[in-house]
Amino acid sequence: MKKILLFVFLFPTWVLLFSQAQDLQNIDTIQENYSATVDNNVLPYKPGEHFKFKIHYGIFNAGYATLDLKEDQFQGKPMLHAIGKGWTTGISRWIMKVDDNYESYFDTQNKPHRFIRKIDEGGYTKDVELHFDHQNKKVLVIDKKKKKRDYFPIKDNIHDMVSVFYYLRNYDIKNMKPGDEITVNLFFDNEIYPFKLKMLGKDVLRTKFGKMKTVKFRPLVMSGRIFKEEESLTVWISDDKNKIPVLIKAKLLVGSLKASLIDYKGLSHPLAMKK
Repeated sequence: MKKILLFVFLFPTWVLLFSQAQDLQNIDTIQENYSATVDNNVLPYKPGEHFKFKIHYGIFNAGYATLDLKEDQFQGKPMLHAIGKGWTTGISRWIMKVDDNYESYFDTQNKPHRFIRKIDEGGYTKDVELHFDHQNKKVLVIDKKKKKRDYFPIKDNIHDMVSVFYYLRNYDIKNMKPGDEITVNLFFDNEIYPFKLKMLGKDVLRTKFGKMKTVKFRPLVMSGRIFKEEESLTVWISDDKNKIPVLIKAKLLVGSLKASLIDYKGLSHPLAMKK
């Protein structure tokens, strides 16, 4: 049950902790095609953007997650600063208290420069900070709890758990067809993982905001730990220039989970609503 509740928060943050670690031989190919697929004409986000998700485990309200974007600085350079927070509530909080904080400082080219992961998950705590050095292709990992500082090699166009969300929103999907995939390099727990996302098609969802046009994707996940199979997870994003997550569903080994967008503000573009 504790693993399920831990996943409750990680769920709307694109389930990157449980994304499948593909064969690392694919990473060099990812680098070659990375920059050509980003739509840099108009950013799909801006400072002041805010999302809030409500998370259900079966019929129970299990928790909430928020994601905010603001202007900031790091090492004297202007940055976008994304702050993700998640917490359990009600019975879920009584069983396992979760208070997690994830932050990313990245530039307008989607390059992460600083990442913060400060979590408390039922007594399991972590306080880690990453400083990316893209010029020298290395990342400094500062473990504040263990009082350790280590450098690790990175590839070009690497992402942290939060900056990858904004990169994916900036990805040009207008020519994608069902079955096409996006693969992105992710640095997590001192290793590089390719994160894969497959397009399934388009859909119209009934939401609290009205009928919304969406594009449906399937992140490949590791089966057998929490998920029933590799294709247990489905994500719907708005079919417009914002590309915001509207709904996420997962089939778990025990029960199912759903995260729904319940509030937003500060969007860069109008939402794609169906009349």
